[in-house]
Amino acid sequence: MDEENFYDALADPVRCRLLVMLLDVNERCVCEMHAALSASQPKVSRHLAVLRDAGLVAARREGVWMHYRIHPDLPTWAYRTLLHMKDGLASLPASVSSNPAP
Repeated sequence: MDEENFYDALADPVRCRLLVMLLDVNERCVCEMHAALSASQPKVSRHLAVLRDAGLVAARREGVWMHYRIHPDLPTWAYRTLLHMKDGLASLPASVSSNPAP
């Protein structure tokens, strides 16, 4: 995994929130994630494509829906970084952590 691509993918608050959501479960459908973020499905799908291209998430199709999970081959250093990011976001006030910049 390229470290520059990894950190570039983390540069957006929506992508960070998507990753945190995926750390909590084995897999999530795009339909669940866009509803939880109150963001449009195309916007969430675009962000997930960036994460997939960077190697952070893996996807599988089930009918018309795409399901995403943290990539199983994610290097240990990258996984630990995501866990620390999750801890950091959890310590922010709700008004900061739940309302990403537009």
